[in-house]
Amino acid sequence: METLQKALEARSKKVNKVEGTKALKSPMDVHAKLDAIAAAGYEGLAKEDSAYFLKCFGLFDKGEDFMLRVRVPAGQLNYEQAVRIGEMAKKYGNDYIDITTRMQVELRYLQIADIAKVLAELKEVGISTFQTGVDNPRNIVNDPLDGIAYDNVIETKPIIDQLQAIFGEDPEWISVLPRKFNTGILGSLSNSCNIFGHDCCFVLANKNGEFGFNIYLGARVGVQAKDANLFVSIEEVPAFFTSLLNVFKTYGYRDNRNKNRLHFLIQDVGVDALTDAIKKDAGCEFSPAGVTMVQSQSIALGANKVLQRNGQFAYKLIVPSGIFSGTDMIAVAKEAKTFASGNIRLTYDQNLYVIDISKENLEAFETAEIIKQYAQFNNLYFNDMIACAGTQTCSYGVIPNKPDAIEMAHFLNSEVAIENATVRMNWSACPKGCGVHGIADIGFEGCKAKDDEGNRVDGVHIFMGGKITRIAKEAHILHKTLPLTEAKHHVKYLLKTYASYKQRAETFEMFDDRYLSANYSYQALGFYTKINYILNEKLGLDVLFELDKEPKTYKKEEFELFDFGLKLFKLLTNEKRYEAVDNFEPIKAQPRKIKRDEVTKLNPKVPEKLSEVIYNMTHHDKKERAQVFSELLVALKEI
Repeated sequence: METLQKALEARSKKVNKVEGTKALKSPMDVHAKLDAIAAAGYEGLAKEDSAYFLKCFGLFDKGEDFMLRVRVPAGQLNYEQAVRIGEMAKKYGNDYIDITTRMQVELRYLQIADIAKVLAELKEVGISTFQTGVDNPRNIVNDPLDGIAYDNVIETKPIIDQLQAIFGEDPEWISVLPRKFNTGILGSLSNSCNIFGHDCCFVLANKNGEFGFNIYLGARVGVQAKDANLFVSIEEVPAFFTSLLNVFKTYGYRDNRNKNRLHFLIQDVGVDALTDAIKKDAGCEFSPAGVTMVQSQSIALGANKVLQRNGQFAYKLIVPSGIFSGTDMIAVAKEAKTFASGNIRLTYDQNLYVIDISKENLEAFETAEIIKQYAQFNNLYFNDMIACAGTQTCSYGVIPNKPDAIEMAHFLNSEVAIENATVRMNWSACPKGCGVHGIADIGFEGCKAKDDEGNRVDGVHIFMGGKITRIAKEAHILHKTLPLTEAKHHVKYLLKTYASYKQRAETFEMFDDRYLSANYSYQALGFYTKINYILNEKLGLDVLFELDKEPKTYKKEEFELFDFGLKLFKLLTNEKRYEAVDNFEPIKAQPRKIKRDEVTKLNPKVPEKLSEVIYNMTHHDKKERAQVFSELLVALKEI
């Protein structure tokens, strides 16, 4: 405790403005006057209520209307709850619903006069919106097929219910933490909820024959959680979680809100000091970690029908970018009631499952009009796509995002059709990373870019190689600041390589591990997509510069540069670089220049600048060759 106290004192020289706002009143005082606020309209809304306190109950003031986050524990809705959410969207929210990565929903466009009615009508069917915003424990996520999947070992929904009973609507827990607190609990062998990406992660484990959870702590955007070397039994989860929140509440920082998440406390004191404090608070030693059992990505990855262990089926309805409607929610719920149990499971990847469909009813269910309507999205590029809110509904958004994700998915589906494949593409509209782009196979972070004419346009940074398997890993930057109109082509060429060299039933993550990042540097892969974009989209040469099936450059950039240069020369001239061109010597006065026709004999469309780039990659004098791909990428911008 002493270590944590010293760290807290070092960060307690000032308190942020939000902490000052929190000291003004109790959130429950604001909740008690929701009817009065609705009646009085914006004139009855105090500045601090709008800025902070209403967010404790999921209400976010957007200026002309409100967004409401609806808490859905474990993402599970029964028929009545699904229908009621749909009705609320239709009656009060322009028939709009967002499905989010915390396996819950957001209603938008609510008028201030209606917010009390919406909350009351949701409460009638057991739905709460408490603690879905600001400094509170957020919705707990798990495997959407919890309790029914073949690989599910521990059913976690009963545990989540226990945790919700502790802090869910208890005034003592509302708005007492220094910052938001995300939790995931996974009782399955496959990772279907980004389990290593939360402040607190309960991960399926085995210790001496007992199944329970290993603890990982302190994830945030761009950072995976740290192994806390603790094993918690099923019965110990509530005590551990309560003590963890107690310690964070007591010792968490309250100065700079950008550095107040649990991650920063761990960064300063170390995970051992934190876990010692948790043990002391709980009065329980807890065991050292067992064997983490998470082995793979979700068993349902890329599949729209999953056989449950009771012999029934779960059907995955693909909802592009999570954009749904009240009308469609009601329609899906009715089909679920007609052909199955009526239960719906929301997913981490912004889709939903209708569960418990018998084999006899499956065909009839699939022919229902609402199901056929969404069946068009059952393809590689929509199945596992995630996109957070963009400029239309989020003040932090830099690009529209959801429409951009949908447009690219359609483009890729028309350009690169791949059978028996899976690729996870995640989109964040800004650096906050709500679309978890950092753990995607191919991730996008919104930014502004310049097109060829110098105009400021919507763009993205492209990331690649994120992992959500047993060894969680953040993606690497592949390209910075590309216009969206160009970015889609870079992704196309990555996927063409996947299509050419992938093995049977190999996911993109597996393919990347085995081939792409195993054989090539990310700098080389960035150059590969850029040069293909220039050759084909800008110059219209209709030639594909391909990566080798079995490269021997050993991820060494100087070898990759020279090898790529030789291949480009052969591709553009149909001649070998050193055998066919005897006069390919540096001009002493201009050692990086070459006569244009020496590289463009068969391709008059190749500009002089590209000839120069290829020359610099394959210069006779090793000392004169380009040393890094970034140097070439700068030169290619001039083409």
